[in-house]
Amino acid sequence: MDQLAAMAAFVRAVESGSLSAAARALPSSLTSVSRQISALEEHFGTRLLLRTTRQLALTDDGRILYERAKSILGEVREIEAALSRDPLQPSGRIRVSSPGLIGRLVIAPLLVEFLRRYPALSVDLLLVDRAVDMVEEDIHLAIRIGRLRDSQLIARKLTDLQMIVCASPDYMARRGTPRTPDDLAGHDCLVFSDSPGSAEWRFADGSKTGRKIRISGRLWMNSLDALVNAAREGAGIVRVPSWQVQSELADGRLTRLLIDHEPAPTPLQLMLQPSRLASPKIRAFVDYLVEQWGKIDALRTPFAGG
Repeated sequence: MDQLAAMAAFVRAVESGSLSAAARALPSSLTSVSRQISALEEHFGTRLLLRTTRQLALTDDGRILYERAKSILGEVREIEAALSRDPLQPSGRIRVSSPGLIGRLVIAPLLVEFLRRYPALSVDLLLVDRAVDMVEEDIHLAIRIGRLRDSQLIARKLTDLQMIVCASPDYMARRGTPRTPDDLAGHDCLVFSDSPGSAEWRFADGSKTGRKIRISGRLWMNSLDALVNAAREGAGIVRVPSWQVQSELADGRLTRLLIDHEPAPTPLQLMLQPSRLASPKIRAFVDYLVEQWGKIDALRTPFAGG
């Protein structure tokens, strides 16, 4: 059995929804596709697909193989590209994920020059405020806020982000000014998270990890831009990266609170799978982003973390 060919047939069948559609797309015969998938099931000793007359369904083992096979086939394509093409002219498509705000304000503007510099490359930029599954979602590079949790990934630090708490002078005139993190329990807090409900804000307490305060916000949103607008209008206290509100702090529309209790800066990191390091297109993007980020910090623009 040609395992790569069998995995390709299996992945195509899952994505197209039927063996006959997979056969047409490959192209191959229906008999050949069926035999390849049966050979995979025999090789691994488990059922991969549940087949009916109308559709295919993955078993639990089949889902594991599907996710890994997609990654393996993608790596093989990258190896072929690396060996057959001019390394000075990388080509192909790069899938990048980033938190929404950083992606819009920082990453997206940098892509114009990158695409101009590498005319044979294309970029998919996915803006999501969650940690993506890089294998399952076929993401080549992910920009994440926070420390590395998945030891299987490689991290390249870009900068530090300082999270701060702030509110408008109008809000503080009406509700007072919190002096300690515990005072937040008596205030209107504006919460950013992936899903509605309470959140935890971290503050310094002399320990290495700091102290978490549970926040029950009166207003929840999954958009930091919208929360900052609400804070400017006096809706409550917001927790954001300092660079996002630099202009509001400078002109007095927002006031920085609990400065003595601010946690240590949080790293902003570029994550990738070790197997991607050999890809010319991935190396080109990583080198470009690190180069441009260095210029941003050197110019002391609002994107710096301080």
